Formats: sequence, structure tokens, C-alpha cells
Amino acid sequence: MPLKLSLKPGEKFVLNGAVVQNGDRRGVLVLQNKASVLREKDIMQEEDVTTPARRIYFPMMMMYLDEAGAARYYDEFVQRLAEFMGVIGNPQVLAECVAISKHCMEREYYKALMLCRKLIEYEDERLGNVPASLPASHSES
Repeated sequence: MPLKLSLKPGEKFVLNGAVVQNGDRRGVLVLQNKASVLREKDIMQEEDVTTPARRIYFPMMMMYLDEAGAARYYDEFVQRLAEFMGVIGNPQVLAECVAISKHCMEREYYKALMLCRKLIEYEDERLGNVPASLPASHSES
């Protein structure tokens, strides 16, 4: 099933590890086969990894962007997820953590990343943070 990206002028995204930028007009890109794609708004910089949920997101993002080297990031992901789950009592959030782990084991990294956004939102609500690097909603798949 093709993936259709509607791009704003100048919008950047990562496509199979390459940073690509749209030109000065709105554009549409249709990917006909499986590819690792992340929009600029979904990319977390290492300096933004400042909370437990973001410490889960970052290695998952790296596994997604560098699937061939995913094993390098997997142990960090597992450790951070286990730490997070060890201090969370909310059953719904714990179920999301289990689903994230399942998606990662099945190499469905994009699905895991989008679920992890919910962990970041939950954490931001609890900490009173205003999310800096990831907006609250996402509609791409």
C-alpha cells in the first residue's frame, strides 16, 4: 500500500537515512514500497532526550532509521522501557509499553514510535512540561 506524504514548502523528512527537503512549493510524494520515513517534527535530536519516555523514543527512532544496525540500539531501548515500566502504575500506560515492546520485537518500529508519543504525552502531563520536540498529535502512518 503506497504512502502519500503531503509536504509543506521547505519541509524536511528522512527517507531511508537521507535527509530530504521539499522545495519552495507544497508537494506530494508517493512512496510505492516500504521505506523508513520520518517527518522533521517526529525526529528527536539527541540533546532533546531529557526524560524517561524520550529515552525510550530515541533508540526506537534510531532502530527505525537504521534498521540494518537496529541491534546497536535495542539494548538501550529495552533498558529504558524496563525502567519506565518499573515506576508506572497506570494499567493503560503499562499496556501501551507492552504494545511498544511487541511492535519492536516484530520490527514494526514506526508503529512503536507512534505509541511512544502517547508515553511522552502522558509524561509531559504528569511533569507539567510543554512538549518541545514532538507535537501532541500525529496523523501520518
